[in-house]
Amino acid sequence: MNDETFIHSSAEIAAGARIGARARIWQNCIILDGAIIGDECKLAHNIFIEGGVRVGDRVTIKDNITLYNGLTVGDDVFIGPNVVFTNVKIPRSFLPRGENNFLKTDIGIGASLGANATIICGNTVGRYAMVGAGSVVTDDVPCHAVVAGNPARQIGWVSISGHRLGPDLICPENGEKYEETSSGLARSE
Repeated sequence: MNDETFIHSSAEIAAGARIGARARIWQNCIILDGAIIGDECKLAHNIFIEGGVRVGDRVTIKDNITLYNGLTVGDDVFIGPNVVFTNVKIPRSFLPRGENNFLKTDIGIGASLGANATIICGNTVGRYAMVGAGSVVTDDVPCHAVVAGNPARQIGWVSISGHRLGPDLICPENGEKYEETSSGLARSE
């Protein structure tokens, strides 16, 4: 932490948590030992982050969210209010749990998760993908894909700037061209 970092007086930050420069952490946030929060992140009120979570730089996390062990969030990600993450595929309270039993979930650079979306553990949301509000992600989401519904299904593609792409895969805002790859879309040269 440094002098440019803001932490609200009601927030609880464990001594072993790492908070990046110029982060802004608001009311009733709890960040546990071992969590890593990048530079210039914005955490709205009522955020709980377990140890072992890694949050990249310039991430916005809106209200009422829990980030569970096993989650990695890339740079420049937007997580809308009330997004739900899981980290156990078979939730039984009587089964023994330990850090090795948590499934990994990755949210790629620049991805956006709409309000009230649910991200089931063990999946990857690709770079610059968009998950529609209220969607339930049960499988990997390709890079630049737009998904919506329960279960979430791909309904299109978006550019880095978030604009829907037509069949020509050219961004209507800036003319960037994209091409299909095995992991979704990528900018073409």
